[in-house]
Amino acid sequence: MGLLTGLLPFIAFFIGMRTLSPVAGLAAACAVSLYLCLRMWRRRESLKVLEAGSLLLFAGLLAYTVLAAPHWTVATVRLAVDSGLLAIVVASLLINKPFTLQYARERVPAELWQSPRFLAVNRHITLAWAAALAVMVAADAAAEYLPAVPLWIDVAATLAAFAGAVAFTIRYPQAVRRAAGLPGAGAGQPLQ
Repeated sequence: MGLLTGLLPFIAFFIGMRTLSPVAGLAAACAVSLYLCLRMWRRRESLKVLEAGSLLLFAGLLAYTVLAAPHWTVATVRLAVDSGLLAIVVASLLINKPFTLQYARERVPAELWQSPRFLAVNRHITLAWAAALAVMVAADAAAEYLPAVPLWIDVAATLAAFAGAVAFTIRYPQAVRRAAGLPGAGAGQPLQ
């Protein structure tokens, strides 16, 4: 399962939140997270940090919302979700197991997993996601706590940060291969 598949709960959250309500978005994200985790379990795949963290994040926020009945604005609930995702990504860096490693290892031969270049590329990609999420959290906080900042700026910053992280995730390994003079600098080629 790829990294973008691991982000499906967040896409479900965004769609449910924008079309129905913050609670609907949290419920949709929780359901998608649960589905992904059960699918990995059924296939006997390793449970990934992003999927497990997403399930805990969305289940916790949904339970809190149902039990405590807070008044969520769009920016407030996005701030909670983006902060939770940022915490997952930063924690993976702090324990020196960038969350992207689990996805990259599905596409790269095991003999390359301990390669300094492979590990560095995954640290850099995870750092790019952390930076993108920090931009999202800052934009969410500005939209919520600074009345002069319109919601469209929050949405635009989020989309730009997300698109930047996706583009970096796709292009950076190719650029490293080209710079190292390695053959097969096309997408999907193992990084040595």
